[in-house]
Amino acid sequence: MKEVVVLVYVLLLVLFVSVSNAKVTKTNIIENFLQCLHNQTRSENPIIEAVCTHDNSTFVSSYVSYTKNKRYSNPKDTKVIAIVAAKHESHVQATVVCAKSNRIQIRIRSGGHDYEGLSYISSVPFVILDMHDLRSIIIDVSKKQAWVNAGATLGELYTKISKASKTLAFPAGVCSTLGAGGHISGGGYGNLMRKYGISVDNVVDARVVDVNGNILTGATLGDDLLWAIRGGGGGSFGVILSWKINLVDVPETVTVFKVNKTLEKGATDVLYKWQLVSSKLPQEFFLRAMPELQNVAIPSKITIAVVFYAQFLGPAKKLMEIINKNLPELGLKREDCYEMSWINTTTFWQNYPVGTSTSFLLDRPTDPPGAFFKSKSDYVKKPIPKEGMEKIWKIMLKFNNMFMQWNPYGGAMDKIPANATAFPHRNGNLYKIQYFALWTDANATDANVGLMKEIYEAMEPYVSSNPRGAFLNYRDMDIGSNPSGKTNVEEAKIYGSKYFLGNLKRLMQVKAKYDPENFFRFEQSIPPIRAM
Repeated sequence: MKEVVVLVYVLLLVLFVSVSNAKVTKTNIIENFLQCLHNQTRSENPIIEAVCTHDNSTFVSSYVSYTKNKRYSNPKDTKVIAIVAAKHESHVQATVVCAKSNRIQIRIRSGGHDYEGLSYISSVPFVILDMHDLRSIIIDVSKKQAWVNAGATLGELYTKISKASKTLAFPAGVCSTLGAGGHISGGGYGNLMRKYGISVDNVVDARVVDVNGNILTGATLGDDLLWAIRGGGGGSFGVILSWKINLVDVPETVTVFKVNKTLEKGATDVLYKWQLVSSKLPQEFFLRAMPELQNVAIPSKITIAVVFYAQFLGPAKKLMEIINKNLPELGLKREDCYEMSWINTTTFWQNYPVGTSTSFLLDRPTDPPGAFFKSKSDYVKKPIPKEGMEKIWKIMLKFNNMFMQWNPYGGAMDKIPANATAFPHRNGNLYKIQYFALWTDANATDANVGLMKEIYEAMEPYVSSNPRGAFLNYRDMDIGSNPSGKTNVEEAKIYGSKYFLGNLKRLMQVKAKYDPENFFRFEQSIPPIRAM
């Protein structure tokens, strides 16, 4: 009887402690975190104005303004403890320290362009560390270098460069609202890559907040960590505060053109020839092919057109000579070509009319996302046969709004070793594919996601394999993921091998050195090599 009484007492005690802990966790977690933030920051840089919780009237606008995919935009998510829109480096340090000490996960958001919303969603309590107010850019024309904060957009960076010099640029993406922090850390793919490589190939230093809240840079950063965050994604290792980048030379005259070829006008034949020549053109030439649906509003006339977008670092006369020699099937005319400065090409790549002011590059998002989308990626090492293309066209025609981007390799990308940075997808590729489906009705989500799976499976015979490569900046949860609150190494190896190929093991070793307890984790993070 005595043993029974003791057992009941112990059970009641355990139940009491469990209930008390649950009550404390539920009622005090926000207060404990906020108090920690206050204690960790100095009076000259108060953090209170940078913190926003569900009790603030500005919470929803703060949340949605930097979310891009409506599939993952949920401002009523009670798992979000707070948004810290850091206004000073110390705010970032405090957020890391306080999240870690309170066992709260963080999601780091610079531009919010992550395709699967991993910078602002989680299934466990978390804090959004928003970097968009850290947007300083310092240009040093004499050294052809710049420091750019993680929250600065590419549009802001391009504008600042162009004001300092008409013949300097930076190799990065064409979308002006991309945040420098995430875009560069994932690789940073753009139309100067055949000449100068991608963004990470032009990064020489960084400022990073580590798991202990320390700022690492220069000698304290370490070559191994600098290697890892250049293409391995910064969010697995720390918080990127800023990048030191090399600027590259561009001529005063840059030429662009856009030419459409529908299926009825031989698009398949031209695209097949494009596969043979686009990676072998002079490295100053970037010629993207973009299969897309046309005439979708008229079911009887819907078709596929391949739109060829080009940028040449030089005059139109030279461009015409190159195309006439290598791809005369395109039927390019001189009047299709526009000569302009490098900064003005940014309007062309975002489909604005030629002559549009570049002032839009400074625009920041203010509205909630207006559409749902799904994206996937592939790498192609040998030409896709015409019959393969025709099979793909049939699936594309099932969509209401879908396009692909075929981005050529060659040039500098064939010369940079696969292990020079964490980004591994280098020589041996003809081009990279991005698949992108867009819709506005939530009820159409299952159908579009299903069609994306169908086209991805149909492409399998024609793309890289063992493993099938994927681009980290085009985040895709279909290729593998872990739950928010835990990281299984074997699962991480599945998606990690696709994103990082042979660089994954080294990335896991760097992770074990700088974040051995795996604090910086999310659904597709890199685990420390010892993590379970």
